[in-house]
Amino acid sequence: MGKLAVVLFNLGGPDKPESVEPFLFNLFNDPAIIGAPTPIRWLLAKYISKKRAPIARGIYENLGGKSPLLEHTKAQADGLAERLQQRDIEAKVFIAMRYWHPMTAETVKAVKNWGADEVVLLPLYPQFSTTTSGSSINAWRTEADRQQLTAKTKAVCCYPTLPGFAIAQARLIKETLAAHEQALPYRLLFSAHGLPERIIEKGDPYVSQIEQSAEAIIDQLMQQNVEIADWRVCYQSRVGRLKWVEPYTEDEIERAGEENLALLVVPIAFVSEHSETLVELDIEYRELAAEKGVSAYWRPSTVLTAPEYLDGLRDMVLSCLETGDLSVCRGDGHGVCAGTFAACPMKG
Repeated sequence: MGKLAVVLFNLGGPDKPESVEPFLFNLFNDPAIIGAPTPIRWLLAKYISKKRAPIARGIYENLGGKSPLLEHTKAQADGLAERLQQRDIEAKVFIAMRYWHPMTAETVKAVKNWGADEVVLLPLYPQFSTTTSGSSINAWRTEADRQQLTAKTKAVCCYPTLPGFAIAQARLIKETLAAHEQALPYRLLFSAHGLPERIIEKGDPYVSQIEQSAEAIIDQLMQQNVEIADWRVCYQSRVGRLKWVEPYTEDEIERAGEENLALLVVPIAFVSEHSETLVELDIEYRELAAEKGVSAYWRPSTVLTAPEYLDGLRDMVLSCLETGDLSVCRGDGHGVCAGTFAACPMKG
């Protein structure tokens, strides 16, 4: 093997208050997010980003005016690089954010200048969606062609049941439970970022893979001698007038209050901390829980640099390198999505 470049994909986030509006514009100008023709999409993105920027800046004020996502991703990149180098692999881990710097074009240039012989694209989204991993992979391929990056490239499409991910999240849940009063009856809520229903109806496997992740974590909790009798999956971050996948996290919080239950809320679709966890879950939903009479509200950390998770990332990279001529690999080894999902990248 020659020089291996691993590229971690993530959403990105504004690095200062002035970056909020252009970050939002890049997000809404993505055809995977708004599928309108280019001139209309550009105008919509301009309108939405300008309208939402003041609200978003208010959210980021709770985080010191910027997103912590890049720092967290850099720590994950360092941990993965160290693990690959321990296997005597000449590897360098790069970061490509979808909507803010370092963005795809910058990272393609850096990988090409480094002289990579092989590239593994590794989304930091355990569950595949056309709006996240799919968008990042497509953007990379377009830009790599434009810059004539010829290194042999493979992509990990998803890893919803990756043992390292499930084991790490189960351990963090167990530690959170151990730190709080166990006499309270509670419900575990797996909260994932939502999507409009129309995206799922087009064959996006995201909801199915969220459910797979939840079941994998519950299984790991059982193996760690933690009995979870009451758990559900729900979806947060709904915006706009479109119908989004249900149940909504805020509705489940209200239900728990009506049933006099404590809540353990687990951000199942995120592996780093950012505005959806540190503000939406930790501040806004915590306040809603108190308002609705939820008896206690707990949240474990995302997996971040948990050793089990970083070991899992390393193992996926090594496995993907061994998959022959396949250009897309499912990192947890389970093959194609169950059922009929037209948007699944593993479908032939």
